[in-house]
Amino acid sequence: MQKWLLILLLFFLVSCTRDIRYTASDAVVDTTSAGQFHARVYINLQEKKFATPLGVQVHSFGAFDVYWDGIKVGRNGIPAVAGSAEVPGTETSYYQIPDALSGLGNHLVEVKGSQMHLRETGRIVMAKPESYLKLLRQPLIELSLVNLMAGAFLIAAIYYAFLYINSQARPKTMLLFALICFLFFSLLAMEYIKFYIDIPYTRFYTRLKIVGWLTFAIALLIPLYFAIHYRLPGTGIFIGSFTVVLLAIYIINYEHYDLTAHLHSLALWIASVLVLLYALLKKQKGSTLVLMGFVLSMVVNQFMFYDFGLYIAFTIILLCILYLQTTTSRQLEEAHQASLLLSSRLQLELVKKNIQPHFLRNTLTSLIDWVEESPADGVKFIKALSGEFDLMMEMAEETLVSVRREIDLCRHHLEVMQYRKEIIYIWDEQGIDDHEMIPPAIILTLVENGVTHSIPVNNRIRFVFNFKRSGHIKEYVLETYGDNRVTEKASGGNGFRYIKARLTESYGDNWQFSAEPFSGGWRSSIQISI
Repeated sequence: MQKWLLILLLFFLVSCTRDIRYTASDAVVDTTSAGQFHARVYINLQEKKFATPLGVQVHSFGAFDVYWDGIKVGRNGIPAVAGSAEVPGTETSYYQIPDALSGLGNHLVEVKGSQMHLRETGRIVMAKPESYLKLLRQPLIELSLVNLMAGAFLIAAIYYAFLYINSQARPKTMLLFALICFLFFSLLAMEYIKFYIDIPYTRFYTRLKIVGWLTFAIALLIPLYFAIHYRLPGTGIFIGSFTVVLLAIYIINYEHYDLTAHLHSLALWIASVLVLLYALLKKQKGSTLVLMGFVLSMVVNQFMFYDFGLYIAFTIILLCILYLQTTTSRQLEEAHQASLLLSSRLQLELVKKNIQPHFLRNTLTSLIDWVEESPADGVKFIKALSGEFDLMMEMAEETLVSVRREIDLCRHHLEVMQYRKEIIYIWDEQGIDDHEMIPPAIILTLVENGVTHSIPVNNRIRFVFNFKRSGHIKEYVLETYGDNRVTEKASGGNGFRYIKARLTESYGDNWQFSAEPFSGGWRSSIQISI
């Protein structure tokens, strides 16, 4: 960033070096009702520090011929004559002066032509002598720097737009930054498009209006970005009020394009600084550095040429936002790493659920009894236990599994527990969509909770698994029909913590979990917002 500022400073110093000293009178303009005009500007050349040809830059609406000391030096557009319509020229044009006419002393610039359009804007003619080579080079120098800025922000806009589209979290600030970068690229392109194509003076204000609305949008979105990033209380009211202020500036200064852009930029600066001061008081990360960036942008804007200084100030502000985006990305990366650690821990927890020493000991003891008393049933017991372990190992490394696989896991577990406890477990399901995905073993955990904490009625415990969708809400309900043990607690234990951790891993905060007794037993509900 320091290198960029140094280059821009050198450019500023070079561009401000005066190679010519002169005085110029205000234009004397004669007009006719038919749209014809004749303007005269008297110039006194006092000093020239270049040996290259002299040039003159003319600003005027219309189509006209330009004369230097009575000698025609060029034409801009085609003036209207009897029986021939005007071909509009551009607002700015450049002309080379013959060496024989470029000496020091008094000279006369005459502009003769027609202005058949936009007559209500008045007649302003300006003529500025300068090195003709410099007149040709200056736009190229400006464009080289502007193109670098514009290209960088176009790439940033595309990058963050793709990043937003492919992000699961999709933070609003990321989309806002992409939009701001694209608008800033569009602003630079629209401001300097005059160096790429000839814009007839009849379309001169069209470009200025587009520039004005782009500035309006940027002035609105940058404070919005900071308000969202720093979680400003009452963001809606703040942005709504600020929008009214920007619209008032536009209406009051209608058709004063430069003044409107300046006031919109000033309003942007004030609104953003207010948000940053709030963030600084709350000691939020990055607020001090960004606030310093805004102070620097104001200094640059005050001491550099208006148009170029404004865009450098905008660039500094966008670099500050880019800094915040990188810190946010780092926080997201750290959160992702933490989620990976959580996922690994949950995978281990899932495996541990079915290889606990007391579970294996009790299961193997029951298996021995079944093999001795009924070998055929013992074989079924082994197959059920093997099926549960197989499914458990398959699902251990997955974040989401199909509901049907989860139900198969629950059925295998109930079959194993039926042999172990010699209690009849009944499984019913309603409205299940086999294509739905859920975190592994969360329904199994609820089934285990029902097996452990429910007392059978007539040696039976019944499980009813329901699924229903309402709008953007998916709900899974598991009802366990049996008598609840007195020691049952709604807060649950490790099982409930496992369920909540799995839901957070896959859905963030977009879920609700409840477990409570009802007249027939115990009901557990999981709601997921999509």
